Amino acid sequence: MKVFQVLKPGLFTTIQDMGRYGYLKYGVPISGAMDTFSLVAANLLVANNPDDACLEITLIGPELQALTKTQIAAAGGVVSLKINEQRVPMWQTLEVQEGDIISFGKMESGCRTYLSIRGGINIPPVLGSRSTYVRGGFGGINGRQLKAGDAIEGFDAPLLKVGYSMPEKPVPKYNGHFDVHVMLGPQADMFTDKGINTFLSSQYKVTLEADRMGYRLEGPAIEHKAKAEIVSDPLLPGAVQVPKSGKPIIIMRDAQTTGGYPKIVVAITHDVSLLGQAKPNDIVEFSKVTTQQAQEKIHEYYEFLNNLSGMLIEKP
Repeated sequence: MKVFQVLKPGLFTTIQDMGRYGYLKYGVPISGAMDTFSLVAANLLVANNPDDACLEITLIGPELQALTKTQIAAAGGVVSLKINEQRVPMWQTLEVQEGDIISFGKMESGCRTYLSIRGGINIPPVLGSRSTYVRGGFGGINGRQLKAGDAIEGFDAPLLKVGYSMPEKPVPKYNGHFDVHVMLGPQADMFTDKGINTFLSSQYKVTLEADRMGYRLEGPAIEHKAKAEIVSDPLLPGAVQVPKSGKPIIIMRDAQTTGGYPKIVVAITHDVSLLGQAKPNDIVEFSKVTTQQAQEKIHEYYEFLNNLSGMLIEKP
């Protein structure tokens, strides 16, 4: 069932779900939503499964025309969402009629917004996921970002009789400053004490070299003890590599599966999702936690996601 026609694709709009797991050993990245919380929230607002595929909208959103009556929700970075030129709220269920035009302005805070469609987006899974991996050219719509003329297919699901809205408390606020909790990484012993202290006590700015693969950061150089290369070993989202330049790189969802730069720290799961809302010129600071503290924070995060549907407010 065709749900939307793409009139304008936006800057970089792709189809993403929770990711493609089990294939790292074959060199296939996890991909999936950069901000998993917002994807889950958008899905719950239209009573979808939490991991259903959504549109991931980056910085400048698309313009879509509805081809049928449906329900949608938008969650994540703040953007001027409009239906037929009338601004409508994010973080709640919205009715869309056939022929309606859904448009998005520039991102006002944060970097990415997730648009869910009642029933989810219906495209063939690749290796168990509908997520788009653009560098590999698979998943999503022909392995690429949206382009004008694309039709977005959905599942035939009954419309909700009662919609939902998210209470204000769980909705994140993005102010361009990200505090990230980290554990020391597997090659932390390749850095001097001074280098580690520099990293943990400094502010770093996200550069223009920031995409779904990773963010290069600008700030005080981090001192290695000697060499700045290793035999390539596994990489996962949240790892922070430091090349010879001493300038850190945060690994994100589309990153290669191995790398040859030492990893000074690894960010906790929740904060990797939070970093999905970072954009160029935003500030990132790092603070060290113990393994036990990291495990507690991960437990709290997943418990929060599991309880999220119970926080929603019914709306007529």
